[in-house]
Amino acid sequence: MSRLTGGRAFTVIVLAFLVTMIGTTLPTPMYGLYQQRLGFSLTTITIVFATYAFGVLAALLLFGRWSDALGRRPLLVAGLTTSLASDLVFLVADATWVLLVARAVSGVSAGIYVGTATAAVIESAPERWRSRAPLVATAANIGGLGLGPVIAAVLVEAFPWPVHLTFVVHAVAAALVLLLLTQVAETVDVVPGARPSLQRPRVPAAARTTFIGAGIAGFAGFAVCGLFTAVSPRFVGEAVDQPHAVVSVSVVFALFAASVIAQVVLHRISSDIGATLGCALLAVGMLLFTVSLATQSLWLMLVAAVVAGAGQGISFSKGLAAVLVRVQPHERAGTTSAFFVVAYVAISVPVIGSGIASDRWGLDPTGIAFSIGAAVLAVLALVTLLVDQRRTA
Repeated sequence: MSRLTGGRAFTVIVLAFLVTMIGTTLPTPMYGLYQQRLGFSLTTITIVFATYAFGVLAALLLFGRWSDALGRRPLLVAGLTTSLASDLVFLVADATWVLLVARAVSGVSAGIYVGTATAAVIESAPERWRSRAPLVATAANIGGLGLGPVIAAVLVEAFPWPVHLTFVVHAVAAALVLLLLTQVAETVDVVPGARPSLQRPRVPAAARTTFIGAGIAGFAGFAVCGLFTAVSPRFVGEAVDQPHAVVSVSVVFALFAASVIAQVVLHRISSDIGATLGCALLAVGMLLFTVSLATQSLWLMLVAAVVAGAGQGISFSKGLAAVLVRVQPHERAGTTSAFFVVAYVAISVPVIGSGIASDRWGLDPTGIAFSIGAAVLAVLALVTLLVDQRRTA
């Protein structure tokens, strides 16, 4: 079979990116079912979720630069194969430790794809799609995260085998895309004898103040993403009596959908303006979410998720862009790596803390405290970025 090139290769790589990221959030509507079956606490739910972030971090640091030496296709195949492997582990998950393994494996697949697939999408884009390729990569990445809970919720509610069928469907989709992916032409020239190396996070002195502001915003935004993905179905359950599975994941879907749409619609605004606007929206969104928890209002939760999601998407993408314009080309990989380390630490550690606090003081009080904390961090990031912009003007 001849290698897939041009538009067909581009489509397959985008599909592989989408399918892999969908797989990482499929368990969201099932955490409650696992809790009933295995009898663990809310703290355990957050630890199971956060294990994914540790897998992402490990993959980013270990494999972040491997595709530069080995080529994009081998890493894309490895990442999707790892995603398929996580489905198989979920299918036999009959104990908490098995769920932890499944989530870690899923995190490794995402960690491989975050950098490699983004580069491959841009490199494989046909000429007419070249200028829009970064947005397509963003849509596949964040859009996949948002679609995962919805697809799983539909399958859980409408069909039998609620904690198994979803992973069977995803495994079949991953296997089909994997077959196509093996036929995609390589998008970079591989140097014979090149050896893969570790990705070392580094922040040059010239960009440190900007990095601090953008990093605080990224930390707050990703912490919000982590909280919503891990326990937002529980927040919805507090506001609505026995909600439909799709309703239970509506808040997390609204967050990720708003993140994608905001990044696409506002991609032409400058990095500095975008970063500050994103921080402001994130702060407002989390204050609205605080009110929604206090009043147990689902519609206000959805509004808050849209505003916070837009803020998260803009502050992250434009914040990273604002940092990268202040560093030399050869420093960008290490700086990007450092930024993602901050982001994925935010997805894990605060969420585990919220789980421990929820078991002690209750879900809604903890959610309110978490939301206020995220809003304060977003305001702090906003002030830091404004000071830095004025200093460098």
